[in-house]
Amino acid sequence: MQTQAKPAIEKKPQTEKRHYTPEEYLALEESAIDKSEYHDGEIVPMTGGTANHNKIALNFCRKFPLTVNGQDYETFINDVRLWIPLTRRYVYPDIMVIQGEPQYQGSNKTIVTNPLVIVEVLSNSTKDYDRGGKFLAYRSIPEFREYILIDQYSYHIEQFTKNSNGIATARVVKSWGGGGFREFVYTDERYR
Repeated sequence: MQTQAKPAIEKKPQTEKRHYTPEEYLALEESAIDKSEYHDGEIVPMTGGTANHNKIALNFCRKFPLTVNGQDYETFINDVRLWIPLTRRYVYPDIMVIQGEPQYQGSNKTIVTNPLVIVEVLSNSTKDYDRGGKFLAYRSIPEFREYILIDQYSYHIEQFTKNSNGIATARVVKSWGGGGFREFVYTDERYR
């Protein structure tokens, strides 16, 4: 019995990573079908959200105004871009809360620079980035004071708040049997 030779797999030449300017990124993003983030010259495609992810974000946006009734806050959901100048990043947080007037980048009314609170709904593909590099970039924003991470797969919320020393206190709320919630509070020097 004669065996057939397997066809050779053609290797594609590796393309060089291209460095984009912020202006090139913004121009590409205007006509893009899918959203991407900008990380200091690199364009990074975003993953799609799930129905559960959207429900959690919408529930937060629906409930939050009730907790700050009559105060001067604006809430933005994931179509408003955030510019982080120190790390040269454009990102799309799931939710941003701004106290007072939004500060826009230039004349563009879709890019803000001054969130007070940022909320991210965690997914398996983004949770490490949301807790790591993204959180580090957010901490460079002078107005930024609170970061809330909501796990979409379990009853688990992490809340980080910046105090006057720049140290964030992490408050983790996690579900325990019987539907009750327990709260753990700890301070970690890593979050300066």
